[in-house]
Amino acid sequence: MRLVRTLLDLLYPPKCPFCGRILERGEDGVCAVCLEGLPWAEGEPAVEGCETCLSPLWYQDGVREGVHRYKFGGGRVHARLFGDLMAQCLRDRWDGPVDLVTWAPLHPKRRAGRGYDQAELLARRVGEAAGLPVASTLEKRRNTGAQSQLRDAAERAANAAGAYRALPGLDLAGSRVVLVDDVVTTGATLAQCAACLRDAGAASVVGLTFAQAGGSFFSREKILQRGDRHAGGLGAKANAQGPQF
Repeated sequence: MRLVRTLLDLLYPPKCPFCGRILERGEDGVCAVCLEGLPWAEGEPAVEGCETCLSPLWYQDGVREGVHRYKFGGGRVHARLFGDLMAQCLRDRWDGPVDLVTWAPLHPKRRAGRGYDQAELLARRVGEAAGLPVASTLEKRRNTGAQSQLRDAAERAANAAGAYRALPGLDLAGSRVVLVDDVVTTGATLAQCAACLRDAGAASVVGLTFAQAGGSFFSREKILQRGDRHAGGLGAKANAQGPQF
């Protein structure tokens, strides 16, 4: 196995996700320069429906570039490093019980075009690193425009309203859930997903993202006030089997 890894490194030398430089011997996942300058986040933005929202890093400078490489540059290999940082953040800053890790999903068309769901890869790595079960709980029923292309908080809120619902038959009665996404900006996506999880019976939801940006954070009520006609269809709790681990 070590020989295979060595050959792969020769053919496809690992690069730092934040600056794109080829890693030197002894550098694990991130180069020494970027590691020293990472903008560690301290704030926990208030997102409606979430007990808290945790992120290891601020969404700025090299971190922004790293997320772009991960999402749009075919950099799925970076999910391991990003997920490990998120799992450590969860261990360090959340002492409550957790029953399940899930994620804010892409629409199937968006996933097919990208080849992977970046939030799912992060959630699965967080679960693996933290020793927690991971399950798909939500679906995106409207192929909305990318939130990253919307600069206005009100536009992001309207774009996310009613876009998600719980999977048919989902029963999370009493579950303490960690909800994963790549970046939180206004909290519109996480608020909608958290509402669906709580409608399905979740007792608590903790948001967990790789990075957080500054901005005005929206509550679910503010999102629904945008008048989106789809909002009434947020995942109603069903009476079936619960998540499949």
